[in-house]
Amino acid sequence: MFYNPAAFPFTDSLIKHWKLIREEYLALPQHAFDPWVQRDMYEEGWSVFGLFALGKRINAASDRCPQTANILAGIPNLTLAGFSRLAPHTHIQPHTGWAKNEFRLHLGLVVPQKCKFRVGQETRHWQEGGCLIFEDTTEHEAWNDSDSVRAVLLLDFRKPGLKNASEEISEDALSYAKQLLEQSKTYA
Repeated sequence: MFYNPAAFPFTDSLIKHWKLIREEYLALPQHAFDPWVQRDMYEEGWSVFGLFALGKRINAASDRCPQTANILAGIPNLTLAGFSRLAPHTHIQPHTGWAKNEFRLHLGLVVPQKCKFRVGQETRHWQEGGCLIFEDTTEHEAWNDSDSVRAVLLLDFRKPGLKNASEEISEDALSYAKQLLEQSKTYA
């Protein structure tokens, strides 16, 4: 099930500034991306560059993408954010996530044809500058059947009316998030 982005006023800023966000994504060195930690969902080809984790800014990464970090800081109840890259001919297997208190959002940045995304029984295509919002706990999967990389800004934000972020995070994802928050590496 997908949700209407217009129901969340902060999406206006993401849509308005999507090209600026894409420019910062495109300026990142390839080696700055890490494989998504939950490797059981895919063989290879899914990588991420984290900007916020556990509701906190990842300083070194956010310093590399200051305008994107500034936009993200204005999102109420943000718990996770970063760039998500899907290599050509990659399939992320059907899975359900842990973020039961959050909605997940994808802002299309680089979207070749032949990319699609299924949540529950509904399949959609990403659009550059467009937002898809869904529940991470609903089964979903993604395909990039093109010959180019697909990139989105991925973020989680707490559902309206809930005070606490989800606590049932996988051990590997929690360990990775803590590592990102503690690191001091630069992304030159």
